[in-house]
Amino acid sequence: MAYLTDRKRAAGLGSAKSGTAHAWSMKVSSVALLILIPFFVFTFGSALGGTYEEILAYYSRPFPAIIAALTLFVGFKHFNDGVQTLIEDYVHGLSQKIALIVMTCLSYGAAAVGVFAIAKLAL
Repeated sequence: MAYLTDRKRAAGLGSAKSGTAHAWSMKVSSVALLILIPFFVFTFGSALGGTYEEILAYYSRPFPAIIAALTLFVGFKHFNDGVQTLIEDYVHGLSQKIALIVMTCLSYGAAAVGVFAIAKLAL
């Protein structure tokens, strides 16, 4: 071990070269949510309290359905990225890999169910 250079000791311990892309992904989804959430609140708020037929007619229009679907998808993508960072920082070993897989399946599955429900209302 005494004959290893500083570079050789540091090999494999440095950057995985994906941190910048991950940070930009979080920033972009944050800005997208900053725009989408008020639109979603206003579109969902006007439909709140309606009967099933009124909700069906409301979400059959493209604008509220697209806003709701985009908000769900971008929100769960942002959730996925945030929890991934949390797991990478605080969980290690095999449990880290399992937690990342479970969290990714859960967040994309929930987004798919939500977008399917919006599509079912819209079509």
